[in-house]
Amino acid sequence: MLLARYQHELIEAGCDEAGRGCLAGPVFAAAVILPHDFEHELLNDSKQIAEGLRYALRTEIEQRAIAFAVASVDSLEIDEINILNASFLAMHRAIEKLHLQPQFLIIDGNRFNKHPSIPHACIVKGDSKYHSIAAASILAKTYRDDYMKQIAAELPEYDWHNNKGYGTLKHRQSILKNGYTPYHRRSFSVSLETDGVMIQVL
Repeated sequence: MLLARYQHELIEAGCDEAGRGCLAGPVFAAAVILPHDFEHELLNDSKQIAEGLRYALRTEIEQRAIAFAVASVDSLEIDEINILNASFLAMHRAIEKLHLQPQFLIIDGNRFNKHPSIPHACIVKGDSKYHSIAAASILAKTYRDDYMKQIAAELPEYDWHNNKGYGTLKHRQSILKNGYTPYHRRSFSVSLETDGVMIQVL
């Protein structure tokens, strides 16, 4: 059973990201402010939910949320500032897009770059503990998946409509065969063991 709130005095937004461990595509983040009475028995960490249910939950979250926003940081920015800072930047961008300014943030994970004016708490595995972080994980994941499916049509050989930019064997083989695209993160190394020989692309 997820918890409704971390604290009960201030307007609270939950934040999470998706795509941090990918080889290609942006990192996406969402910020969500939910009503105090929001409950959904199926809401959980997006990684624990089947794709069809994630999209059904996204519709319900967007209909019932007091405020929500989604933002991203692209592969060029990721290479410039590293993926950890890019994840935090995506969250900051989502927070700034909210039409209602939160007074407190709960962040999935154990680290965050402090917002200039909003206090926060980091919650390890927060997407399986708090409604608003779980909701943010759903939005970040589904919006990112939509983006990866869109660019997959442009470059189908990288199988992004299935792997969503993660380093599956087929994806890594395609990088080693066809090279990087503008969507790939050049600061991430790609390796593939073939016949006992490790091939690496930097």
